Amino acid sequence: MSSRILIVEDESVVALDLQRRLLRLGYEVPRVAASHDQALKGVSETDPDVVLMDIHISGDIDGIDTAAEIDVPVIYLSAYSEEKTLERARVTKPYGYLVKPFSERELHATIQMALERHRVEARLKTSEQQLACAYARMEEAKHELEIRASELFEEKQRLEVTLNSIGDGVITTDFLGNVTYLNPVAEHMTGWTLADACGQSVSKVLVLVNEESEQPAPSPIEMVLRSGNVAGLAHNSALANKLGGILYSIEDSAAPMRDRDGKIIGAVLVFHDVSDARRLAEKMTYQATHDALTDLVNRSEFERRLEAAIISTEQHGKQHALAYMDLDQFKIVNDTCGHNAGDELLRQITGLLRLALRVNDTLARLGGDEFGVLLESCPPHVARQIAENLRIIIEDFRFVWEDKTFPISVSIGLVSFGGQGAERMSLTEILSLADAACYAAKDRGRNRIHVYQADDYALSKRHGEMDWYTRIYSAIAQERFALYVQKIVPLGKKHAYHEHAEVLLRMVGEDGKIVPPMAFIPAAERYGLMVDIDRWVVRSACAHIAALPHGADSLFSVNLSGSTLNDESALDFIVEQLSASGVHPASICFEITETAAIANLLNASAFIIALRAKGCKFALDDFGSGMSSFAYLKHLPVDYLKIDGCFVKDIATDTVDAALVAAINDIGHVMGIETIAEFAENPAILAKLRKIGVDYAQGYGVGHPVPMVKNKRFLH
Repeated sequence: MSSRILIVEDESVVALDLQRRLLRLGYEVPRVAASHDQALKGVSETDPDVVLMDIHISGDIDGIDTAAEIDVPVIYLSAYSEEKTLERARVTKPYGYLVKPFSERELHATIQMALERHRVEARLKTSEQQLACAYARMEEAKHELEIRASELFEEKQRLEVTLNSIGDGVITTDFLGNVTYLNPVAEHMTGWTLADACGQSVSKVLVLVNEESEQPAPSPIEMVLRSGNVAGLAHNSALANKLGGILYSIEDSAAPMRDRDGKIIGAVLVFHDVSDARRLAEKMTYQATHDALTDLVNRSEFERRLEAAIISTEQHGKQHALAYMDLDQFKIVNDTCGHNAGDELLRQITGLLRLALRVNDTLARLGGDEFGVLLESCPPHVARQIAENLRIIIEDFRFVWEDKTFPISVSIGLVSFGGQGAERMSLTEILSLADAACYAAKDRGRNRIHVYQADDYALSKRHGEMDWYTRIYSAIAQERFALYVQKIVPLGKKHAYHEHAEVLLRMVGEDGKIVPPMAFIPAAERYGLMVDIDRWVVRSACAHIAALPHGADSLFSVNLSGSTLNDESALDFIVEQLSASGVHPASICFEITETAAIANLLNASAFIIALRAKGCKFALDDFGSGMSSFAYLKHLPVDYLKIDGCFVKDIATDTVDAALVAAINDIGHVMGIETIAEFAENPAILAKLRKIGVDYAQGYGVGHPVPMVKNKRFLH
């Protein structure tokens, strides 16, 4: 019969996912609860074997207080918790912790461990209670059987053999609390022999301390003799061995012994060693707060300590600092030598970073190749020096893997917070500013420190880009983009197409206003969103062009980013859109920038050849801006060169620009490639372009961009 698991989780998506996992693992999930009342009702009505309890649930009563009212094994679920919350949780003696997110393997292992522990504890508890009661009866019988010595002696011998054979320790006392008996296990754990212990006070033989503070703990036998009730050990009790100073973590049950008149004549204590179980629990707690690879504290524990530091700034006016570090060459090592090398690099870097830190500083691995350092009670100038020491140590380090040597550097973002009169900063704000400062250091050339200041322009710029990321992502999800077109006209010869134009992209803001491309394209390129944008443009442009009456007789240029050139699935996607839309491939001219093409020469060449085979044309955009344009041009089978507008806009007055445009035009014609001049803004520029012999012009002097939805009027 499969075990029944009750889920107590107030987030329905998380609860549903957890229910599905459990069902896959073969458990029964009789009910899902979201609050204290629902949890108690679910336990009462379904009688589960285990309760998976989220610490933060709906209502005024949280999961910890709810668990305290449940007599069923509880496993806590939590993303992170403060130390006070964890302390409250430990008081309820949970059967395990699962830190979100967790795998099915962790879930299954934790539940099985809890079920097995519960079964063992139930058996032990039953055995201990039975044993304590049995021994109490034995002593009661002994008192009566002193009158009938022969019968009592035989019974006593049988019981003593049993006590000497069990794995638990047993100690009995008289009504004054003096030891009358120890079994062999109790002798081994206390360090006392039965002969030496008899007649001694139980507090002298059974030395109990708190395992964490090592302060004396109360004796359960003394409590039993005073109250006459069954008693147990205090939480985290340990037994100190007389001889070797060994501490045994123990759990026990003590019961009074009475004569036939009900008078207390002594007490019996049954206890067993739970050191391994407690070590396992401590190990699980450690693993939940530390990174397995580097043995540093993990992000959740780091954030907990950072939150505590923030609170100390408010209560005591202390000043702290946070250094956010990102390795500059980690991806190169990973890509070149594999993940094993990357892991070893992180371990070695961890050892180096520890050398430059103070005893009370907290070093954490925040994820991937990112580290954080919490510098407590550290003024800004000291924090700056520590950060510089960290940078230098990493800069001087050389990572060696097999026959390869890699120089390593680190970019550091430093944020100071707290101090007398300082404005309060939240945990999220401090982490965000430190992260932004780290990437500002990368933007400025890497291997450097960027210290956050209140009027920091670099961080303001990055925060602006991060804000653009969310706006662009939202626009992609809602398809809030618009296509515009701008004419490309022939200079001095008859047009080969019904119309020739470039397709341009605009974003539609949430307020309905048009956002120009240079406002959002840089952020989209930085944060890896250009592939999604390019796909929207290709899909939409193909559909629009296919629907035009003269679409098959026209040529429309569609821009592709360097990210799309590197996307392995981009070619298949474009071919699929050409087929699905029904557009004539010869109506499409894909534009790629010279810089992107040179940076990805092999990919770009294969990409161009494959789509030209389908009938599409290609233009090399912004030509002339690269350092090796002519050398690489012969490797790129393109149909058009679009001369960079920075050379075109001044050719009417600048002889050097005119010469450069003429040279590019001549090279293109020698190679059989037609030329298009961008930034043709006025009649003087157009006249100069005709004189040079450029084939086409594009710019405000020819026509402004107009919405593609109006392109029927535009085309005529």
